[in-house]
Amino acid sequence: MASLPRLLLIALLSVTRAALAAETPEQLALQGTAAAIAASPDDGSVLYNGACSAALAGRKAQALEWLARAVALDGVDAKRMAADPDLAALHGDPGWRPLLQVAQEAQARRERMWSSPALATPYRETLPEDERVAGLSKLWAEVKFNFVNFDRVPELDWDALYAQYLPRVRAARDTVAYYRELQSFASRLQDGHTGAFMPGEVFERVHARPGLTTLYLEGRVIVRAVFDERLRSLGIVPGWEIVTVEGQPVAEYAAAKVMPYFSWSTPQDKLSRAYERFLLDGPVDAAVKVGFKDARGALRELELPRMGVQARSAALPNAAPFEWKLLPGNIAYVVLRGFGDDRPAEAFEASFEQLSKADALILDIRDHGGGNTSVGLRILSTLTDKPFATTAWRTREYRPAYRAWGRGERSFRGEPKQVPPSGRFHYAKPVVMLTSPRTYSAGEDFAVVFDAMKRGTLIGEPTGGSTGQPLMISLPGGGSARICTKRDTYPDGREYVGVGVIPQVKVTPRLSDFRAGRDTVLDAAVRLLREKR
Repeated sequence: MASLPRLLLIALLSVTRAALAAETPEQLALQGTAAAIAASPDDGSVLYNGACSAALAGRKAQALEWLARAVALDGVDAKRMAADPDLAALHGDPGWRPLLQVAQEAQARRERMWSSPALATPYRETLPEDERVAGLSKLWAEVKFNFVNFDRVPELDWDALYAQYLPRVRAARDTVAYYRELQSFASRLQDGHTGAFMPGEVFERVHARPGLTTLYLEGRVIVRAVFDERLRSLGIVPGWEIVTVEGQPVAEYAAAKVMPYFSWSTPQDKLSRAYERFLLDGPVDAAVKVGFKDARGALRELELPRMGVQARSAALPNAAPFEWKLLPGNIAYVVLRGFGDDRPAEAFEASFEQLSKADALILDIRDHGGGNTSVGLRILSTLTDKPFATTAWRTREYRPAYRAWGRGERSFRGEPKQVPPSGRFHYAKPVVMLTSPRTYSAGEDFAVVFDAMKRGTLIGEPTGGSTGQPLMISLPGGGSARICTKRDTYPDGREYVGVGVIPQVKVTPRLSDFRAGRDTVLDAAVRLLREKR
């Protein structure tokens, strides 16, 4: 009899082990999902993810129930649902096809509501007046209900501005002139993630540029690089100053012909876009007359041929999203120019064994135009052994009944997420990050999270001050627009949209250094790292 409790214990342990063995990762995930659905029963995304978890765990009936609830909330992308491998186990169930059809019909209704083909007309050289007015009206309405940064333009009367632009779009002589009016209209919002875009059919007539790049240094427009042999044959070299365009002083030309048609978020963003991006835009088949002053002060005026948009992009130097080299003093210098895909993070990790041998690391994001913020988080996760916070954010939460009751509009706030350290990679030595007004969007998110981590020092100039989630809309004539719907902040709520990320060590590039082949900001970073040793 004394052995009975022991046998019972063994039996109980065996049953427990069997039960634990049955708890697959999918089933464990399902338990967490069920709790999330109980907490948020009207959240379509939570229900959809729950359906995926249930399908993977073999709980088809549960999966279909949660999926049906998500569809009923109009919270499902039918194309994603049809192609989602997590839901493949449901395809043979009799309930799958009718449910997919309901989702497709709901999506079609949403698309008619928000993106009706009636206003997505094809390109024509001149659009009918009614289409032009409809396009302006669509942009006005979408901005009114979706734009997140109206508080940054408190004096703007959006309805009054709409009324001012109605006669202007009616008078537009052709589609290019019409889109110029839309761009001017959107630019009044002073937001770098909000603006109108020309139809692809006229891009070469509007956005072709000569084969050179420029920098705005000490209030002057300076040639940065020359990559068209036709321009090299004219004698143009880096360091020359642009003093006139089409016979006008460069500042006057930019103010009249460039600045009214693009969107910007900060003074530094406005100057960078005007003088470093759009200054010499125009037709591909027309040269632009540019007056130069060389390093000795001699003046000359030259006709610069423009390159097509695709040809210029292919010829643009220093365009790789990731590059690195070892500087004297065993300092790793990494250049990140964008997070358009996972390649920068993959290349960083692939180079990590060599990078990790360096005594210090410089991350240069001065020409980082943006992309997917998650790519930057992947890189930052290699610089710490602790979890770290992402940006916080907010978006408008418009409730029509609240407006009818005289109540103000609320914001939905997204709390910072915690990102775990990489685990595979950990660089624990000193790090600095270089910034400029050309640092933009996801590049700024990267700088903000790095700053909030207190992982190192930001050096250089304030960033462009624009990030967020754009809503893309189609417009008559084949063009489009985007509207910023999301306002990001530091994890603690500090603003950088409309301000820029401010470096702890401010360093302004000097023209004399550039002409001498020196990099003012990089040299300052190297000195700082050497002083820390």
